[in-house]
Amino acid sequence: MIAACRWHEPGGLAAAQTIVRFLTRIGIPVAARRSVAPSFVPSLRVRNGGILVDPGTKADPGDLLHEAGHIAVTDPALRPALSAIEADGGEEMAAMAWSVAAAHACGLPLKIVFHPDGYRGGSQSLIDAFAGGATIGVPLLACWGMCEQPAKWHAAPSPMPASPHMVRWLR
Repeated sequence: MIAACRWHEPGGLAAAQTIVRFLTRIGIPVAARRSVAPSFVPSLRVRNGGILVDPGTKADPGDLLHEAGHIAVTDPALRPALSAIEADGGEEMAAMAWSVAAAHACGLPLKIVFHPDGYRGGSQSLIDAFAGGATIGVPLLACWGMCEQPAKWHAAPSPMPASPHMVRWLR
């Protein structure tokens, strides 16, 4: 199904397949389906807690991770019916941190998540920030029990690994 879709570089089809396998494993469904409904990312739609990829529109593989990040950080009671991403600064930062952790788990470079066509021209700044150890969005992931805050933020040892090593992928 995903092979029928068209994918931008960096990453292309190989990255998309890796990402879809990962998302399927953690419980976020992905399907190819033509859609005419408007969306912030023209090639992808969030529908009922999953992601639809329009095979007629070229997509960036990293956008799969970012949209999945929004699904993953959504309140579990709301996730099954989630079909629109609301503008919320905190959840946006948490979705970015989640997508960085997911890219790490998939063995993909940050340039796939923060591709040149995204993030209003700030992709390289985000790559540099996260590669340098930035913890943008991590406090919310930690608050929701998805990861632990980096050790430098607290004195007591914790049994949970620090981000980007997630304890659980869904809130």
